[in-house]
Amino acid sequence: MNIFSYQEGPGYFKRLREALKTTKDDLEYRIHRAMGTTESPVREDQIEELEEILISADIGVQTTLQIVERVREETRGQRIVTRDRVTRMIREEMLDILKSSQNLSHENLSTSGPHVVFVVGVNGVGKTTTVGKLAHRLSQDGKKVLICASDTFRAAAVEQLMIWAERTQTDIVKQGSGADPAAVLFDAIAASKARKKDVLIVDTAGRLHTQTHLMREVEKMKRIAGEQVEGAPHEIYWILDATTGQNGLNQAREFLEQIGMTGIIVTKLDGTAKGGILVAIAKELKIPILYIGIGESQEDLIPFSAEAFVDSLGLE
Repeated sequence: MNIFSYQEGPGYFKRLREALKTTKDDLEYRIHRAMGTTESPVREDQIEELEEILISADIGVQTTLQIVERVREETRGQRIVTRDRVTRMIREEMLDILKSSQNLSHENLSTSGPHVVFVVGVNGVGKTTTVGKLAHRLSQDGKKVLICASDTFRAAAVEQLMIWAERTQTDIVKQGSGADPAAVLFDAIAASKARKKDVLIVDTAGRLHTQTHLMREVEKMKRIAGEQVEGAPHEIYWILDATTGQNGLNQAREFLEQIGMTGIIVTKLDGTAKGGILVAIAKELKIPILYIGIGESQEDLIPFSAEAFVDSLGLE
């Protein structure tokens, strides 16, 4: 049994398509404008323009070069490649990349105590809000959840979590502003065991890889979790703001090297033209994208589907 249900609810595709509308409209318009009519042969100058379009959509340099090289390979030997064929190739490459990173087998519930999930990310990415949405989703799936408010450096984070806990009817363990985050975690694990909770979601302080003291703190929290529950933390979820594009990817790359992560949740996907960042994440980090945030309500955290994502971009 996985800790999260990845079933797509009613209206899933419509909601995803609406969230990706800005990315879709921008990408579709620019590709069609650059590549000419549906059946016209693609020229080398158009391939070069396609390269610029894909990079500017934050699909990533590695992915872009892979796609462009495939298009060039198709045009060698006097073969005629049309715009429709190019868009199909882009779709196929994106889908292959996204599917290759989606390995969710690590998410089985812990058998020795609460399943401990650390939620990490820099300030402003929607980390604390995502904790609340995760708690709601787990509760809807019948799991008994406890939230640990370990982001004690930011008083507003604790207050925000208290609101989410009340809204989702989820238990929360907290201390005052400035308290030792590891001490809050220790208390939360004890409470999780005493109350027989299935999952403990830990909100950690927003941090950059350059903030040495905060990076040491999360290492300390990892040690304490492992001492109290076998194998904990069982998951470390990085929260990435889609609007930050490649900057967010660079931060995730550095954090992965120093601390590690088991999954990524992409927030603020609605209203940005940088939805292509999901492809870059899958290509470069090879970490599963678990959920995407498409709004502010507790229902606006939906499971990620590679097929539905690519279909929503209109690359058919």
